[in-house]
Amino acid sequence: MFRNLIAWPGVPLAMGSAALFGASTPFAKLLLGTGVSPWLLAGLLYLGSGLGLSVVHLGRRRFGIAPAEAPLRRGDLPWLALVILSGGVIGPVLLMIGLTTTAASTSALLLNLEALATMAIAWLVFKENVDRRLLAGAAAILAGAVVLSYQGGPTGFGLGSLAIAGACLAWGVDNNLTRKLSAADPVQSAMVKGLVAGAVNFALALATGAQLPPPGPLLGAGIVGFLGYGVSLVMFVLALRHLGVARTGAYFSTAPFIGAGLAIAMFGEPFTVQLLVASVLMLIGVALHLTEGHEHQHAHEPMEHEHRHIHDAHHRHEHGPADPDGEPHTHVHKHGPLTHSHPHYPDIHHRHGHAH
Repeated sequence: MFRNLIAWPGVPLAMGSAALFGASTPFAKLLLGTGVSPWLLAGLLYLGSGLGLSVVHLGRRRFGIAPAEAPLRRGDLPWLALVILSGGVIGPVLLMIGLTTTAASTSALLLNLEALATMAIAWLVFKENVDRRLLAGAAAILAGAVVLSYQGGPTGFGLGSLAIAGACLAWGVDNNLTRKLSAADPVQSAMVKGLVAGAVNFALALATGAQLPPPGPLLGAGIVGFLGYGVSLVMFVLALRHLGVARTGAYFSTAPFIGAGLAIAMFGEPFTVQLLVASVLMLIGVALHLTEGHEHQHAHEPMEHEHRHIHDAHHRHEHGPADPDGEPHTHVHKHGPLTHSHPHYPDIHHRHGHAH
């Protein structure tokens, strides 16, 4: 299926992240049917993510099963704050503002701008490599998402639509800034984001008159948030390490298709021509990305960082007395200059420029 092993484990992680997030949508629809305020539900989902990952984080430390991941450092905090602000606060608030005045068909169509914003920022601002094959694959995936969400044509385009487009831009910024944290422990990063963003949205919802739901929906929101937002985000961050932002964002764009497929099973919705066309387009896009081959001679500049690693072609450093034994492990290490050629993605060691 994969042209080379560099697709592993990044592609399965990105697709798993999309599957969990996509599955959260029909379950969130069930919760909204119980009378939960949309804004309050957003806060509960984030809190479920943060609290669930807190249990995981504390539990693995308590029982000594923590993986060899680099902890968040002081230098990561400004990036984490920007991630929480853009993706956990600004994005949801703009979405809620937009949904109050925008038709459902327009809202569904515009929400697909998140994937486009993610890829555009990665390619134009952070200069991730892109070629015609990747552009064609991304276009096919996005076209599938648009077909899937289209419900008869956008109407009532105005300030509400601009607010939703702004939310998508905020989430695109969030996804790209998260690459700055991809070397650190993803459970810790996602936990902090969930707790802070959840608390802010929860407080704002209560301040605008939302009421707490009964224990059943409250517990349901926590479970959906833990899996669809927390575990999904952990897998997304891990995928960033291996694939870079643009490619991870492209695979994540399959989430609407996954959610629609689950909705058919849950609610007995018909399998329409619209869903069939969207499925074909997305499968074409994913296939173009999976069969990508990118290999050329490239130079690694000297650098120093900290992340989980094994001693492979990129990690040939010596260990000091205080460095950990066994592999994989994590510690601050230096990379010397290196020039070689092999298949690669724009992961944390391959963010070099390309001459065209």
